[in-house]
Amino acid sequence: MPQIYDISLTISPSIPVWPGDMHPEFQHATKIDQGDMANVSLMHMSVHTGTHVDAPCHFLNGKDSVENLPLEILIGEATVIELPDIDTITANDLKHIPENTTRLLLKTRNSKQWAKNPTEFDENYVGIEEDAAAYLVERGVKLIGVDYLSVAPFNNQVPTHEILLKANTIIVEGLNLAKVPAGQYNLYCLPLKIAGADGAPARAILVK
Repeated sequence: MPQIYDISLTISPSIPVWPGDMHPEFQHATKIDQGDMANVSLMHMSVHTGTHVDAPCHFLNGKDSVENLPLEILIGEATVIELPDIDTITANDLKHIPENTTRLLLKTRNSKQWAKNPTEFDENYVGIEEDAAAYLVERGVKLIGVDYLSVAPFNNQVPTHEILLKANTIIVEGLNLAKVPAGQYNLYCLPLKIAGADGAPARAILVK
């Protein structure tokens, strides 16, 4: 039997969100125990909540929205590498990624935080510096996944996002890789198909 790793965060009202974003809100529109035919829930949240995919139009005005992202990039062989003892990811930290890597997931100390079920946003997460983003594009990486709520360092968001999105590199944020050893997997990452959206929550799994 294949081993399946669920690398998605569970969305709840207490999940950490980007500063200024609203926490997810859920309410019952109808309830069986109040005499309704079925339980129906409503939700209100940012499209960048939890595990999610960024569309080019998130940082590039007028570019593609999330429903147009290519499924052939969101599904396929992926490499997980561990970078356990760094505070920021530079190009030099990525020199050892395997040749012909198309989908790359980076496991850092961020994933240890998810294992603790945090409720507060941590500004000191590990992000990808501008030079590392350029290096990933140079190496032909078409999907980059990170284990916090942004691919870029907290105080320098724009350059990393712009470099990757201009190259049509898909960005997956908010992965939980705490239980995933480094190695090769098959990735399945499907964002919700929301018309015109700059991102969408996704369910992401790895299969060994």
